[in-house]
Amino acid sequence: MHALHPVEQDHQGRLKAPPKVAPEPLGTSEAPLRDADAVVRLGDEPREEGEDETVVLTFRVPGELEGQRLDRFLEWRIPRLSRERAQEIIEACARREDGAARAPHERVRAGEIVRLVRERFREPDAPRDFGVLHEDEALLVVDKPAGLPVHPSATYHRNTLTNLLRERFGPGAPHIAHRLDKETSGIVACAPPGPFEVRLKKQFEARTVSKVYLAIVRGRVEGDTQTISLPMRRATSGLHMCMETHADGAEAITELEVLELRRDRTLVRLTPRTGRQHQLRVHMAAIGHAILGDKLYGPGAQDVFFTVIEHGMTDAMRALLGHQRHALHAHRLSFDHPSSGARVTFESPLPGDLVALLAEGD
Repeated sequence: MHALHPVEQDHQGRLKAPPKVAPEPLGTSEAPLRDADAVVRLGDEPREEGEDETVVLTFRVPGELEGQRLDRFLEWRIPRLSRERAQEIIEACARREDGAARAPHERVRAGEIVRLVRERFREPDAPRDFGVLHEDEALLVVDKPAGLPVHPSATYHRNTLTNLLRERFGPGAPHIAHRLDKETSGIVACAPPGPFEVRLKKQFEARTVSKVYLAIVRGRVEGDTQTISLPMRRATSGLHMCMETHADGAEAITELEVLELRRDRTLVRLTPRTGRQHQLRVHMAAIGHAILGDKLYGPGAQDVFFTVIEHGMTDAMRALLGHQRHALHAHRLSFDHPSSGARVTFESPLPGDLVALLAEGD
């Protein structure tokens, strides 16, 4: 079982509010929960016909939290929760073993089990088709559509590339060798479990893989080429998963080439020379040409991100962002074949939604 978060108290012995962090993938309900809506997202395992349409999460109260209010305990147990959201969840979901409702102001006892009960979460729809660019006994290269998550998370399980590979190939299905954001379309390299997987993953770890992306960015980018060399670090404020440029950060270098200019947007080719999280998105925003549709680094930044999470992609949000998803595509991938060792290159053309987006700039 994973260790719980450290308990911090103020000088009066009251539980301090935990730091705000961004959503992260969850494994089991025993792991430290980091998602504000985790209590409505877990429990979407395969269900037999007639099985109860509810999910129950249980949290044991450690001894050091004896006497804390229930809402404070839940706020500590799921760190991204606000006090208001914790109270809403308790009023909607907190139940005793006999089914009686609990109240936010109740005090918890050491060793007791806090139970949250609600209807089973319905996983959101996502594309379930993917292209295959190459397949042999040692390598599978997939063309992933935008909107399909690569790995399971608090929100997605069935509708992930990982699960779809299992459905298509059964036992021994290829394993994914690297990550690609849910909204990013394009190439994903996979290999069957065993030595071929190890050889492929080691190349990504050693950064001997060559990656090329296509992106549609805001405004007209001046010049034909440029090198963006802006160190990056994790953002010191706001969402935990965000990055920022800073002189004290780690080296981050992106090569940019202008491919097509439109009235108010530009198609660019981006080649990362380093592999920082969100590097391309951060670098383009830093030079004043954020990627269209970017909910973290585009106009409105993180406020837009939470607005979309809470209310979905409205017409107003779409107009502000410029596109339904961030306009980034993993276009080309080069590496050594895990069996033959020969250098291989795969390409995925710009998908239809981005072709149409570029044309809108005429």
